[in-house]
Amino acid sequence: MLTISRIDEAFSRWEELLSLIMGSFAYMNGVIDPPSSAHRLTAQSLEEKAKSEIGFIAEEDGRLIGCMFLKPEEKTLYLGKLAISAGQQGKGLGRQLLAKAEETACSLDLPAIRLETRIELTANHATFGRWGFVKTAENRHAGYDRTTSIEMQKAIG
Repeated sequence: MLTISRIDEAFSRWEELLSLIMGSFAYMNGVIDPPSSAHRLTAQSLEEKAKSEIGFIAEEDGRLIGCMFLKPEEKTLYLGKLAISAGQQGKGLGRQLLAKAEETACSLDLPAIRLETRIELTANHATFGRWGFVKTAENRHAGYDRTTSIEMQKAIG
């Protein structure tokens, strides 16, 4: 049975969550430049992230199969570290997590969800577009003279 729940103070499966994120982001290795910020994550930093952001996990039969972190900003809810295990991709879990993000944005009276995706990950751009996100900006990481990521937003309500 699939459940999506908020990460709370009782959650202790940080190593498993780190493994889920790293496995989900592994396909980016050697594709994106600079490398993903996921490489800087540790179990401890995820635990700290969950204290300052709103984390959700998806479980099926007790196994972690998805997650996301949401960070309230002045005018948007930032969606980051959306991760779905390889065996679960393409089954609608991303849309279910997005629905939780939309509920959260509404509860915080934020009119939009914002995310960033790497310029090289065109399949992600297309998926987010199907989910109602539109490109709002191009960005570059420090030290780069080219676009390295795009920002996308989805209006809520």
